[in-house]
Amino acid sequence: MEKNMLVIVDQYEVKMMKERQDLATIHRQALRNEQAKVLALQGEREAREEVVELLHQESKKRMNRCTLTLNEFQELPKLLARAKAMVGIYFTLDEVHNLFDYYQHMVELMTHIIKNR
Repeated sequence: MEKNMLVIVDQYEVKMMKERQDLATIHRQALRNEQAKVLALQGEREAREEVVELLHQESKKRMNRCTLTLNEFQELPKLLARAKAMVGIYFTLDEVHNLFDYYQHMVELMTHIIKNR
C-alpha cells in the first residue's frame, strides 16, 4: 500500500509539474501577445506623430504664405494711390482710369473682407 501511495504521489507531482509547465507556456504566450500589441500600438503612435508633424509643417507654410500675402496686400493701396497720382499727371485714356477705379474697388472690398473675418 505504501508503494501505491508513492506511485499516487509521484503521479500527482508529475501532473502538477505538467500543469505548471502548461500555465507557464500559456503565460509566456499571453506575454508575447501583449508585447506584440504594444509594438503595434507604438508603431501606430509613431505613424500618427509623423502625420501630425507633417500637418504642422504644412500649416506653418500656409500661415507664412498667408502672412506674406496679407503684408503684400497692405502695400497695394499705397501702390495704387501712387499709380493714380502719376496717371493724373499725364493724359490717359478713360479705360485706364476705369481700371484704376476697379482696382480701388477691389482693394476696398478685400480690406472689408479681411477686417470682418
